[in-house]
Amino acid sequence: MNKKQREHLEKRLIGERTRVTKELGQFDESFANDKGTDGELSAYSFHMADQGTDAMEREKAFLFASKEGRLLYHIDEALRRLYRTPKQFGKCESCQSAISLERLDALPHARLCITCKQEEETGAAS
Repeated sequence: MNKKQREHLEKRLIGERTRVTKELGQFDESFANDKGTDGELSAYSFHMADQGTDAMEREKAFLFASKEGRLLYHIDEALRRLYRTPKQFGKCESCQSAISLERLDALPHARLCITCKQEEETGAAS
């Protein structure tokens, strides 16, 4: 991988990190909001049906925030790899072969080539 390709992937990672951080900020704002959607002082409803819906929506929001948090961790790890060992960036951590540029462009924080990732997901031993 040449320097221009690494710079492109660095920009992709930083852009993705900015997007994820913004998403997490929106989750943080919605969790910190003490008012309910109807302007009440409490975010909790008094009607049983509304309580169930509110609980489901909060759970969904926590799950999305958790997913975004994991993505942020993977992006930060990819940036660390890129800055610490730029010549090694883009090589599979398992088999040391080059990860295709198409895969890295689609998923810039990828640490495994497609073959090793498929093996990891299916549980097949190399």
